[in-house]
Amino acid sequence: MTAVLNANVPAAVSTPAGRSASAMRRVLAFAYPLRWRFVGAGLLAAGTEAAGLGLMAAATWLLATAAGQPPLITLSIAIVLVRALAIGRGVLRYVERLASHDAVLRMVTEVRARIFAALVDRPPARRADALSRMVSDVDAVQDLVIRVLLPMAAAGLVAVAAVGTALLADPAVALVLLAGLLVTGGALPLLAARLARHGAARLAPLRAAYAVDTVDLVHGAADLAAFGARPGYEARGAAHAGELARVERALARRSFAVDAAATALGGVTAMAVMATGLSRGLPGVWLAVLAVATLAAGELALSLLAAARKGAEIQGSLHRVAELLGEPVGGASGGLPVPDGSVHLRLRGAGVRYRPDAAPALHDIDLDLPPGRRVAVVGPSGAGKSTLLALLTGAISPDTGSATAEPGAARTAAGLPGTGGAADSGTPIASFDRERWPAAVTGLLADAHLFHASVRDNLLLARPDATDGDLLAACRTAGLGDWVAEHGLDVRVGEDGAELSGGQRQRLALARAVLADPQVLLLDEPTEGLDPAQADAVLAAVLAHRGDRSVVLVTHRLTGLDAFDEVVVLDGGRVKERGTQGWVRAHGG
Repeated sequence: MTAVLNANVPAAVSTPAGRSASAMRRVLAFAYPLRWRFVGAGLLAAGTEAAGLGLMAAATWLLATAAGQPPLITLSIAIVLVRALAIGRGVLRYVERLASHDAVLRMVTEVRARIFAALVDRPPARRADALSRMVSDVDAVQDLVIRVLLPMAAAGLVAVAAVGTALLADPAVALVLLAGLLVTGGALPLLAARLARHGAARLAPLRAAYAVDTVDLVHGAADLAAFGARPGYEARGAAHAGELARVERALARRSFAVDAAATALGGVTAMAVMATGLSRGLPGVWLAVLAVATLAAGELALSLLAAARKGAEIQGSLHRVAELLGEPVGGASGGLPVPDGSVHLRLRGAGVRYRPDAAPALHDIDLDLPPGRRVAVVGPSGAGKSTLLALLTGAISPDTGSATAEPGAARTAAGLPGTGGAADSGTPIASFDRERWPAAVTGLLADAHLFHASVRDNLLLARPDATDGDLLAACRTAGLGDWVAEHGLDVRVGEDGAELSGGQRQRLALARAVLADPQVLLLDEPTEGLDPAQADAVLAAVLAHRGDRSVVLVTHRLTGLDAFDEVVVLDGGRVKERGTQGWVRAHGG
């Protein structure tokens, strides 16, 4: 068991078996710190199976011997042994379940946290696919330990013990038992895994597709109905559900056939043991004990079949998990320390192209953002405004040009490069520690999420040590003060703010950004859903709260921007105009 858990991630290999082993090792690397817990759980599982086998053998000996009506003293030890094994089996099983689930839940916690970080760093195209990876695929990691490795380890140890015990009775009987166990516990599980693998390779993607269909139909019901697309989506979901059911039925039929073969082979092995024992002249009591013990040992083959089958079924999920575990996660590999004071950001000729065959999302963008500067970025949808913010947050790196940062003039972090102030100085934003970079540059972005929790809990994500006074002040700045005063900080907002109106949801997310109080505040349509007068009032309150710290505002409106030092007009990923609000409007902006 220790040897299995002590595994480093090898280089990628091209064969399917090699890829499976690589995925398993990558996942089991998270079990290595808990290896002794898993070893203990494996020994407890083996003890449970051994107690069950010993109980059957001892009970058979007791019944067969009692039939001869010997003195009671002759049976006393067997009676005590049967009671002890019966009680011990239940106790061992309970303790084994506690130990194994405690260890595997600790492991899965680490895996799920790493998967979450990887999904944040590289989000999938569909939210339902992320849900499938976080739930179904990560559950496969738990199955790998609880339903595959531990049963295999326990059955292997008990099988060796059973053959060793039979060897004491007669070497020929032990040889027959060994042959039967090799077939039922070795060959048949390999066959079961091979048969299951053909259908199991399709289970994970089918389940993911079915999850996507379900989320689309539930969350997009109104839009689908409005555009008349609901029948098509329902048909696609039904097709995926039907295909998933067909694959699962095929796996069930194959499983039944292999299980029946294992049960039959267990009986054949028991008869072969009895025949061998008779030919060797063993006493009748021991023949009964060996036959029943062989049948009990054959039951272990069924657990091995289930483990092999489950191992084959979860390979697709393990591969999907291993892909994310192999992804470099922001902050995982370290990075330069983030400046602890004001930050000077620069874009120089920055360009971003998401696909080689597509037009650039941004082209040759220059932006200078020293401490205290306020810049508004205006343009229609698809102009590249959110991509520009993604460059500043370090979520993406420019394909051409540069996106750099350096300590501002107010405070300089010792030891950081790029403090000379030259136009081409600075450190690439992607080089900084991405776990700590949001403390310096963050805000209200397009994908801001509200959790199904209270207003207080959603706000505390920005600053866990904030007091109720801080929370209320942030809400007032974001224009949500009256609503919070009426409903309180403990009212729940629903999944992704479903219990709030669009404007309330946006202002709550804005309040969280205000509470975070970064050196550079990025705001992507912070007043969306508000009437113009209220939008101008909220924006003015936020700017007053910021004082002399930097702000970058993305908006569709070219009004209410008098307080900004520069207005940049984007269209098609290019800067069309730039200057003050008055200059841009005067020149047709």
